[in-house]
Amino acid sequence: MTDAGPIRVLIVDDHAVVRSGLTAFLLASDDLELAGEASSGSEAVRLCPQVQPDVVLMDLLMPDMDGATATRAIRAACPQVQVLALTSFPEAEYVQAALQAGAIGYLLKNATMEELGAAIRAAHAGRPTLAPEATRALIQTATQAPVPGQDLTAREREVLALMVAGLSNTVIARRLVVSRSTVKFHVSNILGKLGAASRTEAVALAVEHRLVH
Repeated sequence: MTDAGPIRVLIVDDHAVVRSGLTAFLLASDDLELAGEASSGSEAVRLCPQVQPDVVLMDLLMPDMDGATATRAIRAACPQVQVLALTSFPEAEYVQAALQAGAIGYLLKNATMEELGAAIRAAHAGRPTLAPEATRALIQTATQAPVPGQDLTAREREVLALMVAGLSNTVIARRLVVSRSTVKFHVSNILGKLGAASRTEAVALAVEHRLVH
């Protein structure tokens, strides 16, 4: 228990069974207190100023308004309230969305009661908590090599598509109504941007990464 009393927690989840389990956990903790429950993101945004929680346990995938959007709205309206994402999904896109929206932590629903309690107390103290799976997902995303071809221009993609179709520079020049030297220039740029050593490798990369339709 803090000097100001127990930490008040708002539970946000669209599944009643999950809310019930979390409520039971809070009731069994001396230093934690249930401030309220919300079954959707929009309800949480409306309820937060009324119940004035210290920490919000926020599910991410909900109908009506997702957890990241609700987190952003709550942090804007009640900046003193900390939001702890509590979800079943460890994928980097969800972790990034929650943290960018202002969540101080990201925990999975398979966390133990001890881990959840520690994360709530840490959030109240302004300390972040990341589930190991979430940390791993962020690291993998950060260390992944970028998909080749993201910097191709519209014209280069057009030329690449014709290369994939098996057309020669001469035929491509006629098709696009440009000179062969212009096509050769585009092909050279495409090889450089894809890091391809040959026309064949460039075509293989284009097919593998679906760079053209």
